[in-house]
Amino acid sequence: MNIKIKNKTWEEVMALPRPKHKKPMRPNFFWRTLVRILSQFDADVIRFDYSFCDKTNLSKGPYLILMNHSSFLDMKLASKILYPMPYHIVCTSDAMMGLEWLMRRIGCIPTAKFVSDMTLLKDMKYALQKKKTSVLMYPEAGYSFDGRSVRLPENFGSLCKHLKVPVIMITTRGAFLQNPLFSGLKKRKVKVTADVKLLLTAEEVMQKSAQELDEVLKEAFSFDSFRWQAENRVKIDEPYRAEGLERILYKCCHCHKEGCMESKGAVLRCNACGKEFVMDEYGALHAKEGDTPFSHIPDWFAWESECAKAEVEGGRYYLESDTQIMMAVDFKAIYDIGKGRLVHDENGFHLYDACGKLLYEHAPLTSHSVCADFYWYEKGDVIGIGTKDTTYYCLLDDAFKVAKMRHGAEELYQKLRPRREK
Repeated sequence: MNIKIKNKTWEEVMALPRPKHKKPMRPNFFWRTLVRILSQFDADVIRFDYSFCDKTNLSKGPYLILMNHSSFLDMKLASKILYPMPYHIVCTSDAMMGLEWLMRRIGCIPTAKFVSDMTLLKDMKYALQKKKTSVLMYPEAGYSFDGRSVRLPENFGSLCKHLKVPVIMITTRGAFLQNPLFSGLKKRKVKVTADVKLLLTAEEVMQKSAQELDEVLKEAFSFDSFRWQAENRVKIDEPYRAEGLERILYKCCHCHKEGCMESKGAVLRCNACGKEFVMDEYGALHAKEGDTPFSHIPDWFAWESECAKAEVEGGRYYLESDTQIMMAVDFKAIYDIGKGRLVHDENGFHLYDACGKLLYEHAPLTSHSVCADFYWYEKGDVIGIGTKDTTYYCLLDDAFKVAKMRHGAEELYQKLRPRREK
């Protein structure tokens, strides 16, 4: 899970030639088989199993294949399910760094997260209609922080209508709990399963309106991993099961202070007021003393989103952080350009480097959310902003700011969206 990094100045990076666009390569049998073999070990460790619903048949493609984004294992699980069917994979551009030759032969179609990219649409159409090859994508784009779906992009139903192919849905169960993003790659002993079903036929895609398709997709991506764990009595007894929770539960629900939470073992504690919560073996939180405002972790996370919304609506939202700035402009490496400062307010993101040469501004209406990741390639917790051609990965000084900035970006977008529509 490492990535190739080179040190350069901002001027040197901006002077680098941008890669020319390449059409998707249809993966041949050798590469499909290699990926399948390399995925087997991880699938065996988690005792992975899957089932097809309603006699879904993957031999009549091409399909648009959608999958929820729960863990680092998602692509390996997809390989086991879909093999030997050829398929392309829509992936983030940083996954190609130093590996472009290989990743293209596997079938990857690179794109930047949370930016408008018409080239991606053309590549998907080319793969489906010219190459007659299915396309796998994760429409959430970002990993789930709290075990529920990340907000889907608007008008995804329009994309389905444009592609005019059947839609397959793969829903994993247990993948998030086995290796939650906040945990810093500490895995748990959880069996992972998946359901595969034909979500929409080609006829339904064309008959339904884009709004109706959006509702179907919203329902398909309505899941709650922690609730599933409780209802199915999935026992997770690792002593470190709560470690990392302060990354997402960053605001004390008792004293309302931010950035004061810390975890150790199965305990989450506020260093400001001393309130402590114990995470039980079925994913619920219990206060050691007094009441428990939120026993269900996603409810606490949703409350933080409401708090960020109140700051946005009241014109009080402001967050800043020291950052190490990484840049992606090609498929050769990630470029470290040194330290800087990232500010997030009602006007969006503002990124400055320490030398005073870089000033990048990222407007709130650029996207419905923002690229946010914990333990990014084992380097740190990041916010990613930029354009289709240049991405800035900002490693923040405090992990909790990643989650709050995602909340803030989503709420700013919702507040300003009527202005864009008008």
